[in-house]
Amino acid sequence: MPELFTLTRAQGANQALIDHAVAPEGWTLRFADEPVLVKGFRKMVRNDEYDVAELAVTTYLTAKEHGARFTALPVFIVRDFHHGKTQVLKDGPIKTAADLAGKRVGVNRGYTVTAGVWARAALADAGLDLSSVTWVLSGDEHVATYVPPANVVSAPDGRSLEELLLTGELDAVINADIKHDDVVPLLPANATWDSLRATGFVPINHLVVIRDELIEANPGLATAVFQAFAEAKRPYLDRLRNGEGDAKQDVLLRKAMEITGDADPLPYGVEANRAVLEKLMENAIGQRILTKPAAVEDVFVPETLGLVG
Repeated sequence: MPELFTLTRAQGANQALIDHAVAPEGWTLRFADEPVLVKGFRKMVRNDEYDVAELAVTTYLTAKEHGARFTALPVFIVRDFHHGKTQVLKDGPIKTAADLAGKRVGVNRGYTVTAGVWARAALADAGLDLSSVTWVLSGDEHVATYVPPANVVSAPDGRSLEELLLTGELDAVINADIKHDDVVPLLPANATWDSLRATGFVPINHLVVIRDELIEANPGLATAVFQAFAEAKRPYLDRLRNGEGDAKQDVLLRKAMEITGDADPLPYGVEANRAVLEKLMENAIGQRILTKPAAVEDVFVPETLGLVG
């Protein structure tokens, strides 16, 4: 059978694929050995390295706007909340999101990173004018042709975001995951679950893309890959319902199931995810990552628009 060189990180929702218990009909999957998933993102965005790839959502949307030759399936295999991802000094002057107006906030890796988009959106919802902040990046962008807005700058070479926060050169950091007694989350712990109750969804982080050359040459391939990911997810949902799994995503999704009563907190398909996708694209435009709105239908392989998994 023909082979698809595939980038994805082993996790509950795709473990059956990794184990070769499930595969797209008529195809086999050969998985890339890429210990640092974000390095694989860069290889896909810059070099079309893989046939099928897990990719961060705003990385995909940015790449697509810049002419990428791959297209997404509505398969959203990683989700997370980001309200707790903004950290400040415990005894420092920053007590609310609005206090960051006119300040400098470190951002782990690039400005277009999906987790950063959601974290900044949470700050905006909590009262911060995002345009008033200077965003200080610890890395560059996967999409080399993307030019960030003027209030986005690079951190000094050789200086970590943790060091810059602890010395007071930054007023907060996003997605740096600092473990230090003097560093605490800015937003209250209940903000995550309040958001879930208000919106009904867990924000999406990663989806799956396929090279356009393969899609065009193989009608039905996108459907086969979608269905394989959907089939692989079913035993994972059963394990979650049975209280199994202690990975971060397992715990989060199980809590989401308890709060919403939804038997599937990880839905695949366009319609089930329209609200969260539109919210993400709205934030990406507002943060000057995307230059223009796009219809949800225009960013997925057409043959997958009616699929549910």
